[in-house]
Amino acid sequence: PDAWLPAYCRVPADSEANIYLSAGIHGDEPAGPLAIRRLITEDLLPRCFSYWIVPCLNPDGFENNTRQNENNIDLNRDYKALRAPRTRAHIRWLEEQPRFDLGLMLHEDWEANGFYLYELNPDTKTSMASQVIRAVSSVCPIETAEQVDGREASGGMIRFVGHVPERDEWPEAIWLIHNRTRHNYTLEAPSDFPLSTRVDALVRGALTLLGAQPR
Repeated sequence: PDAWLPAYCRVPADSEANIYLSAGIHGDEPAGPLAIRRLITEDLLPRCFSYWIVPCLNPDGFENNTRQNENNIDLNRDYKALRAPRTRAHIRWLEEQPRFDLGLMLHEDWEANGFYLYELNPDTKTSMASQVIRAVSSVCPIETAEQVDGREASGGMIRFVGHVPERDEWPEAIWLIHNRTRHNYTLEAPSDFPLSTRVDALVRGALTLLGAQPR
């Protein structure tokens, strides 16, 4: 049987856009789930949008502090092969939801020297990438490397505008672009920094993309 998937939804009657938000797909990246907890418990999310939120996609990995799940599968490489029950449950849940105007995925990177982001934007929609970098720079250093995770980077941004990158193993972001949203961002906090800094960076990045400011 497929795994149970905890999720949070908020759909106001006068919603201006549908927002998808997820974290914790790698269990050893705690800043993402904690950032989502802060966004919800402190009521920071703008009330003009509808939200579909999965706060911890890999609870077994989170509990065990491992990147992979309990069967040693990297869930964020499983959205084409669909080996893990939780990946299948996630996709089944996503297919029951409306299309999203924007997708946000919160991560950490143990090899990064600063915050960076991925943007998937095949239809060349208005980008907020540079605004995110500016906002986050006030609470966390920005990655300056020109190559990050094997990808060309500039000023903490890895951007795919006008096309979708080819991947043999699909992460969540690629599946979403093909199936549920045509614009998404993956925010990556640097794991060597204090947890509070990482959470602050992810919260500030997410709120900037939503046109809000942290209190």
